[in-house]
Amino acid sequence: MRGWQEGLVLAHLGQGIAVESSGQVYLCQTRRQLDTVAVGDRVMWIHSAPDQGRIEQILPRSSILARPARNETIKPVAANIDTVYVVLAGAPPCDFLLIDQYLAVCEHWKIKAGLILNKIDLPLTAETEQELVYYRELGYPLLRVSSHLGIGLGELKLALKNQTSIFTGQSGVGKSSLTNALLPDMALKTNTLSKTSKHGRHTTTAATLYHLPDGGDLIDSPGVAIFGLAGLNEHELAQGYKEFIPFIGQCRFNDCRHANDKDCAVRSAVEQGQISASRYQRFLKLKQKMLP
Repeated sequence: MRGWQEGLVLAHLGQGIAVESSGQVYLCQTRRQLDTVAVGDRVMWIHSAPDQGRIEQILPRSSILARPARNETIKPVAANIDTVYVVLAGAPPCDFLLIDQYLAVCEHWKIKAGLILNKIDLPLTAETEQELVYYRELGYPLLRVSSHLGIGLGELKLALKNQTSIFTGQSGVGKSSLTNALLPDMALKTNTLSKTSKHGRHTTTAATLYHLPDGGDLIDSPGVAIFGLAGLNEHELAQGYKEFIPFIGQCRFNDCRHANDKDCAVRSAVEQGQISASRYQRFLKLKQKMLP
């Protein structure tokens, strides 16, 4: 369309949206009929005033992460993510139920996932090491770093290059210090973003896309709960456990719930040691969380 330009959504600024286009950032509004715009979206926009514009179209997304919203709906928060990195540490103790929930959601949305073990100077329990070995065997890459000591950051920067990534994880594992180590001028970039327009207002709980100095983009989402199980049913949760997939089709019943069902191939694989018993027990707990 005439006058349309392509842009990248960096953040929500109050009632406006920061869109980067040709190296400049513009404060944009959206056409009323448009769906919710997410950080990371590629959009087509048009000028409406100097340094301001209107988003006319959301371009097709390669992936989407959403969070629970009102009236049992889900709201897109971040789009076009290549990899979700789950950050964990020896302290606080790993919440493997939460980690499994993150991984199941990533599998459901067809987004690659990896693990980052931060604070590697702290000791790990034998149980934690065993769980990490199992995740690696499932194909989830594991990076060991220390944002405080600067260990492993070079390898992490290399992994984040040429893609869009997002960090998640339980409170206290050091996501913010890790992000600050990767983005030393983050505060400056945030302030610059806030000054995009006098009407723009950036909040610390808003998802924001930053360009990493060594290449790649990182979406920082403090305070945004994007990993609820909203939108997933029991069948999709089971599919989110990649080690279950070879066995799901072997269950006696098509609607097998993989709990106490007769001739459940998944449960049989657990009993035979082909599936981690601890992961399976956490799957049952997540199923319980899904109940109304």
